[in-house]
Amino acid sequence: MTANDYFVDGNRLFRDDLYWAALLRYRQAGEAGLDTPLLHYNVGVAQYRAQQNIRARESLIKALDSPMLRVGAQYSLGLNAYALGDLDEALRWFRLSRDQNINPKLANYSRIAISRIRSEMITDSPAVVRIEEERRQREFAHFDFRARVSVGTDSNAFRSPSQPYIDFDDPTLPLVTPVVQSGVFIPVNIGAKYLVNAYSHEGFYGAYRLAGRYYQDKALENANEYIHELSFGNEYRRRNEEANREREVYSAFRIAQHDEVYYDRDDGGSRQSGGVEVGDRMNYVRYGPDLSFRQSHEHLSVGFTMTGQLWNYDSVENLPEYDHEYFLFGAMTQYRFSPSSLLRLTVKKYSRRFGQRPSFELDGTQQLGAPPVRYDYLSVGLIARQRLLDSLWFGVEFERTDRKDQHVGYNDYILDSYGVDIHWNYSNRFKLRLAAYYRLYDYANAFAFHNPVVGNKTLETADVNFDVSYRMTPSLSLVFKGLLLEKVSNDTRIAYDRNQFVLGVRWEP
Repeated sequence: MTANDYFVDGNRLFRDDLYWAALLRYRQAGEAGLDTPLLHYNVGVAQYRAQQNIRARESLIKALDSPMLRVGAQYSLGLNAYALGDLDEALRWFRLSRDQNINPKLANYSRIAISRIRSEMITDSPAVVRIEEERRQREFAHFDFRARVSVGTDSNAFRSPSQPYIDFDDPTLPLVTPVVQSGVFIPVNIGAKYLVNAYSHEGFYGAYRLAGRYYQDKALENANEYIHELSFGNEYRRRNEEANREREVYSAFRIAQHDEVYYDRDDGGSRQSGGVEVGDRMNYVRYGPDLSFRQSHEHLSVGFTMTGQLWNYDSVENLPEYDHEYFLFGAMTQYRFSPSSLLRLTVKKYSRRFGQRPSFELDGTQQLGAPPVRYDYLSVGLIARQRLLDSLWFGVEFERTDRKDQHVGYNDYILDSYGVDIHWNYSNRFKLRLAAYYRLYDYANAFAFHNPVVGNKTLETADVNFDVSYRMTPSLSLVFKGLLLEKVSNDTRIAYDRNQFVLGVRWEP
C-alpha cells in the first residue's frame, strides 16, 4: 500500500469510529513518507477521540500551518484543552475560532463552547465539522423547510401622501385630500427545498416559496399582496482544502405568480380607467433562468450572475399592458485584507424592455404610437466591512445607478445610494441587525406631475430597518422587525411616510 492508501483507509476507519485502528493507518502513512497538515489534523482529532490528549495537542498544533485547517484545528484544540482540564487554554483556542469569519458554523460552535465553559456546563461537541459535512454530503437526499409567521402594524397601508396636494397632472387641477389608513397585517414567508445529491459535489433540487402580507381590516384588503415561486435547478460546490479555494455554481429556472391590487394611493380604492375597473393591472407571471458563479481563494474572490425573465401582466381594458423582458448581468470581485475586513466591488448591467407601454416625450406627454419603453441600467457599487469587536461588525456601502430612457431620455436619472449595516451577535442566542439607507435621484429631464410648469422632478428616500432575533431552540427563534421609511418629492403623489413593526416566530433548520 502507498502512503495515500494508508491515509484513505485511516479516514474510513475514523468514520467508523475505530480511532485506534485509524491511528495505526495514519502512522503507517507517515512512515511511508506522507507529511501534510491534513495528516497531522486527522491524527490529532483521532487522538482526541481516543483520549490521547497530550499527543492530540502536539498533532493539532502542527496542523495550524495550513490556512484551510487552521480554524478546525483551533476549535479542536479548544475541545482538547478542556478535556485536559485547562480552561484558560480552552477559552483561548475557542476565542480564536469564534473571531474568524471563514467558517460561520465553527464560529457558532465556539460561542456555545465559551458560554458553557463560563457556566461550567460544557459538553462534548463534534470535533470535526468537516467530517460531519462529508456525512451530510453522502446523504442521497435532503429536505429543507423554513417558515416565518408574524403579526405586524402598518402606519400607511396604501403609501398615501400625508398632505393635501394639487394634481398638476389633471387639466382641471383638482385639490386632492389623501386618506392615510393604518392597520394590522399578517406577513407570511414559507419556503421548502428538496435536494438530491446525485454526485459528490453536485445536487439537483426543487424549491417552493410563498411570501405575502394579508391585512385583517376589510377596508385594507386592497393592500394584500402575495407571490408564489417555484424553481428547480442544480447546485455545484467544491472546496479544495489544500489549495484554500472554493468554487460555487448555481443554476435554476424560476416561475412566479404575483398578485396585488392596482389601487389609488389617495384612498386605497381599486383604480378605474374610462369607467372600467383596472385593479388587476399589476398581477403578473414571470419566468426565466438564473445562473451564478463564484470562485473564492484565501484573499480574493470573483463571481458573476446572469438572469433572463419574461414578465407577463394581466390584460385590462383602456390601458397598455406592463409586459416586458428583463435581462441582467452582474459581476463582483472581493478582496479580504484580513479575517476581519474586506472590500467588494460590484457591477450590474440590466434592462427592462416593454412591449406596449408608450414612452414619454420631452414635454412630459405620452403620444399615441410612441415607441414602447426601454430602460437600460448600469450600476456600480462598493462595499466595505470591518469587525470592531468579537461580536460586532459593520459595513458601509455606496452604489451609483445610471438609468437611460432609450427613447428621448425623458425618464433618465442618476441614483446615488448610501448605506450602513451593523450586525451585533450579543450571544449565540441574541442577534441584532440595523441597516440605514439614503437614496438621492437626479432626474435630468422628467417633470413633477409630468407638467413642465412644476419643474424638474425631485425624489429622495431614507429608510431604517432592524431585525432582532432570540433563538429559543436550535430551530425556533422569536423575531422582531421594523421599517421606518420616508419619501420626499415635489411630485406629491409619490411622497409618503410609512412605519411597519412585526413580531413573529421563525423556523429554520
